[in-house]
Amino acid sequence: MKPSKIFYVLLASLLGIIFILPMLWMFSNSFKTDAEVMAPVFHLLPQEFTWDNFHTIFVGGDVEVPIFRWIFNSFFVGFAATVLVLLLDTMAAYALTKLDIPFKKTLFALFISSLMVPGIISFLPQYLSFSNLNLINTYYVLILPYSGGALGVFLLIQFFQSFPHEIIEAARIDGANKWHVFTSVLLPSSVSIVTTLAIFTFMNVFNDYVWPFFTVTDLEMRTLTAGVAVMATGSFTASYGKLMALATLSTIPTLIIFLIGQKQFIQSITATGVKQ
Repeated sequence: MKPSKIFYVLLASLLGIIFILPMLWMFSNSFKTDAEVMAPVFHLLPQEFTWDNFHTIFVGGDVEVPIFRWIFNSFFVGFAATVLVLLLDTMAAYALTKLDIPFKKTLFALFISSLMVPGIISFLPQYLSFSNLNLINTYYVLILPYSGGALGVFLLIQFFQSFPHEIIEAARIDGANKWHVFTSVLLPSSVSIVTTLAIFTFMNVFNDYVWPFFTVTDLEMRTLTAGVAVMATGSFTASYGKLMALATLSTIPTLIIFLIGQKQFIQSITATGVKQ
């Protein structure tokens, strides 16, 4: 093996260890007692294996943890926001690349410029807007803010631009209208990039805790990650084992979804569209 390849393998291995160690630490601590977690001597593997942390979360105890409702909320909000993003972003990218619409370049420039604005700047205006509409503590406030992102439009535009215009013209000659071209010609050829966008969107929505933490105060309406934040600053402040068990539960779904969709993710990186 060439020295350069050995270097890259070692570098990749080092980065892999750096990224996976915190997850292993979290997973291991979820099976430890609170005393062992706080012990001055660190052990990666539990010295006293226990299921009590997960038992408290799922079955209940001195602290109320509506874990099943939180899991439902997280998946419902994640899937609903992902569907909205895919619907709106694919149609917007299609219009900006394949349709003759006025001010196309100006609209594209606005999309790109919006990516330069930090999301925290729009946090307060969005919160006040939903508050004035009396949508705080509802699913609307948890879903709608994620549906207006420009990153998905930008990614899809780069992909759609490489799609041969001749194929679209041939479909129109065969009698396909604009909607049929979009649903029957363009989208089937964009499965990899659309799947990648769906994975990124779901993981972003599922893992976000800042927006759900501040816009939802009802315990039953919390998402899983917001619930972790609530427990970390409340009932589980000194119960690190239970907190790590709750954090582990919030990590597993996105990890599984990424592993399932990694093939499409890799294809979207290597593909540049349909070649002419």
